[in-house]
Order: sequence, then structure tokens, then C-alpha cells
Amino acid sequence: MDLAFLHPLYEHPGPWASVYVDTSRYAESAPQELSKTGEALARWLAGQGADEPTCRAVRDAVEDLRHSPEPCGRALFARAGTVVLDPPLATAPGGSSAHWTPLPHTAPLLELAAQEPVCVVAYIERRGAEFELRGAVGSREPGRAGGQQWPPHRTGTGERPVRHFRLRVENTWEHNAAEIADALAVCQEETRADLVILAGEGWERRTVRERLPGRLRTRVIEAPHGVGGRLQDQDVEQIRSEHVRRRADEELERFRSARVPDEEGEDRAVEGVPAVVDAARAHRIDELLLRPDGPDTRREVWVGEDPDQLAMRRKDIGARGERHAWPARADDALVRSVVETRAEAVSLMAAAPDAAPAGGVGALLRREE
Repeated sequence: MDLAFLHPLYEHPGPWASVYVDTSRYAESAPQELSKTGEALARWLAGQGADEPTCRAVRDAVEDLRHSPEPCGRALFARAGTVVLDPPLATAPGGSSAHWTPLPHTAPLLELAAQEPVCVVAYIERRGAEFELRGAVGSREPGRAGGQQWPPHRTGTGERPVRHFRLRVENTWEHNAAEIADALAVCQEETRADLVILAGEGWERRTVRERLPGRLRTRVIEAPHGVGGRLQDQDVEQIRSEHVRRRADEELERFRSARVPDEEGEDRAVEGVPAVVDAARAHRIDELLLRPDGPDTRREVWVGEDPDQLAMRRKDIGARGERHAWPARADDALVRSVVETRAEAVSLMAAAPDAAPAGGVGALLRREE
């Protein structure tokens, strides 16, 4: 996950109010419920020592969500009476929460703000194909690519965006399969879909798949649905979940392979909070791997004003920063580090718990300069 959008949070000192608002349970006809939630979150922050202007800013921002409802929720990061960042959530947080801490509590965003894979579903038959774009859960809006709407004309409310692709009956199936594959590749590129689902009879699906360009091979999944069938939301969600889990397993496999020193004897991966903190201080993290429920993600580390002022013990931050050091959660401190060094981060929540790095914290490393 690219975390560059979090950069504004690290341009200002703390402490920070970090609020996660679960709007999945609120109907549009119940704005008073959001008002009550805003009041409760403001009280929680005040009880943790937050200043009154910041509490008021959070309360007002939560109440304002009634004007722009989010299906899952929104995160709010505020300080000094101002909401600095308010990204929408792609997954409901399972209840609202508020935190008043030296660093913004951003680690949950790896799981809550990660967008579900956008899918192109291709219904394939001998006479042609129909491409259907599936966005987030419950989404019926057309996809967009390069600022252009797809399909060219907006569908009606509640309808899925669909593109029909018909073939000439006199052509052989092999020729038609190649045309479908070409059109599907263009469709995927236009929509920037993460996943391509092929639905239809088995032989037709396989023939089209074999003719897709190599860049799409890791994005393609076949669905065992016959001609004329339509994938239901639960079918697509199951395929998406399997895809996310497979991606997490692939990241773990990369991590396990990288734990073996290279030909020059250089480590390419580390695990456990102390080793990952050392890598962060040296600006060597290429990709941070976190399992949000890992036992060490909440482990206390010490941070200073600068992202590379990070250590297991306060005295190890150094004489320059020790006077201005605070305890922080390991996951939040490491997220700050990778944002400032333009690295990436990935949640391993979809992977098996026993397969995660030690304590739920690991990193793939950049080569030493």
C-alpha cells in the first residue's frame, strides 16, 4: 500500500487525535446518531487529555459526515483544533474509536483503507462476450480510467457498468477468442482493474485465458459458471477474498525467500520489532509487513521529532533528540518511518497467523548504499 497520502500528518508535531468512525450502522435518516457519536468521541479524547479546540473539531467533523455519508466509515486525524486529514475507509472498523497519542495512530489504515480489488468480469460465449465492472462492495458506479468514464455512457441508478462485445459468426472460435482476449486486455488497461474474472463454459474460458497478454496472467481467475449465468455479489466477494489472501501469501513467500542472505552475505529481510526499528533508522525498509493483531505491534518504542529518531530505548535516540522523545506504538512509529522514506507497507491480516513474521512485524530491505 502506498502511504504517501499520509505525509501531511508528519509535517506537524503531536500530540494527535486519531479517530475511526464506523458509519456502516447508520442510516441516512438518522443524523442524530452521528451527532451522538461525535459527542462521545470528543468526550473520549478529552478524557485522554486532548485540548478542547481539537475535541470540538473532531465532533464537528463527525457530525458533518451526514452531508457526505460513507458506506464504511472515515478516519479523522486532528491537532491544534484542526482536522488535518480525513481519508475514507474501505472496510468498516467494527465500531468507532478515538486515540490521543504523540504520533497519529495510522497503522489501522493498512487494513481499513486498503481498497478491495476492482474487477472486470468477462462473461464469455461463442457469439461474443460481455464485460462487467465491479467496484467496491455494493458499488454500482462505472469505473474510471485516466479521468474517463467507463463505459462511455453512465448506466442508470442501481445498474452495473457493462460493455458488450459481439463477434462475427463466420470466424473460427480460435479467432474469436483472440479478439475477446484483445478487447479484454484493453478493457483492463482502461479501467485499471486489479482482477479479471472469466466466467462461461470451461473450454471457452481457457481458450481466452491462453490468449491474454503475459502481464495479466497473475490477475486472472476463472469462475465455474455456465453460459448465461451471472456472478452474484457473494461470488465476487469470495473471489476477491481469495485473491487478497493469495497476494498476502505471495508477500510472505517473498519475505521468507529474502531471509536467506544473498550472494554477498547481505540480509534482505528482518523480523521482530528491534530489528525492524534498526532498519528504519538506517532508512533501509523497502516494504513494511504488519499483521495488525500481531502481539508486538503495540510494543512501546521511543520516537523523536524526526522520523529517523526511533529506538527501543529513549537513551538510544541520541543526545540531540533525547530531550524531546516520547513513547509510541511500534506499528505507528514504523508507519511514520516508511512514509517519510517513501517505502511501502502491506497488511498480512489475510495470511495465516502462524505464517507472519515474528511478533507480526517484518520488513523487506533495500540494498545498503
